[in-house]
Amino acid sequence: MNYNQKVGQFGEELAKNYLVKHGYVIVARNVKTNYQELDIVAKKEDVYVFVEVKTRTSDTYGEAEEAVDYRKLNNLKYAAQNYSFSNKIFEEDVRVDLVSVDIDKGKKTAKIKHYQGIV
Repeated sequence: MNYNQKVGQFGEELAKNYLVKHGYVIVARNVKTNYQELDIVAKKEDVYVFVEVKTRTSDTYGEAEEAVDYRKLNNLKYAAQNYSFSNKIFEEDVRVDLVSVDIDKGKKTAKIKHYQGIV
């Protein structure tokens, strides 16, 4: 596993812990679809939430949330629809979120931001 994969995996773990702390139940992680991988599939009350996690350890290329462009959003939408159809989840019960994790290695802290309904 290379450095970027380790950082991504660490960010996903932080995001998972954040979501659980805020009342979400984790249904699945790293689900592969035809369009891309869904990082986290969670549920809160009656809503399925497909969570894209972006992690950065420096701001050289901007903050984590800046890495999600139109193409990525479109692929997320189709991946969520594909998962929903395969699992017989009604569309009105679905949401796509982004959790960005910006890690400060020097201070050993992470800033987590949760954006709901990005698609």
